[in-house]
Amino acid sequence: MPTTAPPNTTSGNKDEKRREKRQEEQRGEQRGEQREEQQLLATAPDPRPGLRAYLEVKRAALLAKREAERAGSVTGPNRLRARTTAEERSGVRRIRIRHHQILSDSPPDFAGYDLGPASPEIQLGVLSSCLTHIFLIQAADLRIPLDSLEVEVQADQDPRAGRPGFEQVPIHPHNISYTVHITSPAGKARIRELHETVERTCPIYNLLVNPQHITGRVVLTGSPEEI
Repeated sequence: MPTTAPPNTTSGNKDEKRREKRQEEQRGEQRGEQREEQQLLATAPDPRPGLRAYLEVKRAALLAKREAERAGSVTGPNRLRARTTAEERSGVRRIRIRHHQILSDSPPDFAGYDLGPASPEIQLGVLSSCLTHIFLIQAADLRIPLDSLEVEVQADQDPRAGRPGFEQVPIHPHNISYTVHITSPAGKARIRELHETVERTCPIYNLLVNPQHITGRVVLTGSPEEI
């Protein structure tokens, strides 16, 4: 009766050992990267612990949101809403967003009381706020320590736009630019990585740099008619 040769396990054992060795090397590399990140996060001249500590809180919240998305808690897009009413007698625009309120007003020379910024100014503020927030999110995600962060946005708006002789001047704010002031112990390459990631993921920045389609309608109060 012929005998069956025992299976050659030498090759399989070698492959398994190589995989285990590579996995251990990868774990070692990860531990090394984590040590470097922690060292960078913990050391900097005159750090401002408030912002740096906040980035750790932000990172934890970001990871929790991602875990919730993976678990299927997000089922579709959110419908965002804002409503503005003109106040009687003053004309002040009261913006309501969820339980928040923002006042928008005109300067005194345009029948206003200067109780709040004008709409174009609010738009610049929204861009600077969104850029600031995304810088915080991405810095937390990329483990880039920040000790201070400030975003300044500027734009031109010509009140003569559309009038005779100024037909080609845009009526909207234009020549928009922003400057980010950062204090960080991170190197230039990492700050560039942060900046590129922010521009790729900032919702309001991308809203402004990409064409949009807006629909509108007018409804007469007390009537089902639309104009």
